[in-house]
Parts: sequence; C-alpha cells; structure tokens
Amino acid sequence: MANKGQQPPHLHLAEVTASQFLDIWKHFDADGNGYIEGKELENFFRELEIARRGAGVDPTNPTFREKMKEFMQKFDKNKDGRIEMSELAQILPTEENFLLCFRQFVSSSAEFMAAWRRYDTDRSGYIEANELKGFLSDLLQKANRHYDDQKLQEYTQTILKMFDLNGDGKLGCRRWQGCFQFRKISCSNSRV
Repeated sequence: MANKGQQPPHLHLAEVTASQFLDIWKHFDADGNGYIEGKELENFFRELEIARRGAGVDPTNPTFREKMKEFMQKFDKNKDGRIEMSELAQILPTEENFLLCFRQFVSSSAEFMAAWRRYDTDRSGYIEANELKGFLSDLLQKANRHYDDQKLQEYTQTILKMFDLNGDGKLGCRRWQGCFQFRKISCSNSRV
C-alpha cells in the first residue's frame, strides 16, 4: 500500500519484472481492494505520464482529464471505471508478460475448470505452490517462453502474493479464477 511521499516504483523502466509489477500494484492499490480506482487511478495515470514524458502533469488540466478518459477507453476492458491487475499487465511492459499468458492459455470458463482439475493434483480443492509451479511451467512452455528455475520460482511467488490473500500458500478456485478474470464460474466442486 502506498505511503504519502513514497516514490512510485519502477514506472520509469522499459520493462518490469514480475516482482516489480507487484510492487507497482501494491503502491497504487492503496486501499488493497484489488482495483486501482478513484484517486488511486488519478495518481497512477499522473505518475505514468510523468514517467513517460519526464515533466510535471496537472490533474486539474482539462487535457489531463481527456487523456485519462482515452486511456481508460483503451485499457479498461470491462468498462467498470477501474483498473484490474490483468488490465495493468497490458499497460506496463511486463517482463515476458507472463500475466497475459493466462488469458491465452485458458479462454473460457469450461477450459478454466478443466485446467483447475488438471492442476489440483491432490484433489484438495486448492492449487498449492507446487501445483501452481507446474501450471506456470506448462504455461511458459506452451507460450514458447524461456525460463529457469529461479524465474519459475519468482513467477510462482508473485502469483501467490497477488491472489493468496490469506497467505496460506494456496489458491482456492475463486482466487485462482482471478488470474483469468472469469466472473461466473461455478466452483461448487472446489473449495473457495
């Protein structure tokens, strides 16, 4: 969560790593509700413009508001007026953009549930760290992305930090579907 006066992390970089992406998310999602919205969104856009243009930006300027509106039309895919994590992954030049691979790997709720069943190998109703690591390994191979064990571990930990809100090291069905943005999946045979 952001502290007043704290520099926004990594927006100036040409490409951000998975952990830097998470730092940016935590910085701008100041209330921790899972969205960048309202004043958080205004702060994010202002800092993004400063990082890109290298000059001060006045949020009260009508041009700023118009650019922000255009920005939201382009990146707010579900038109809810706020930025979700997967939308942020499309805005920032994320290293190997592994977050966007999720949507290419699973494109429907039926595919999501099939993937869930495949990777919940112990049938516990949760995707645990080792199962998540297997999923990410398959995902990266399918996307023809090169990675090493250290990078795979970083990706696994980043996903857990993003979606494992209670810190138990595993993702329930509803948490895991957050990676894919499917809104109406029945996880009735799985724990949430």
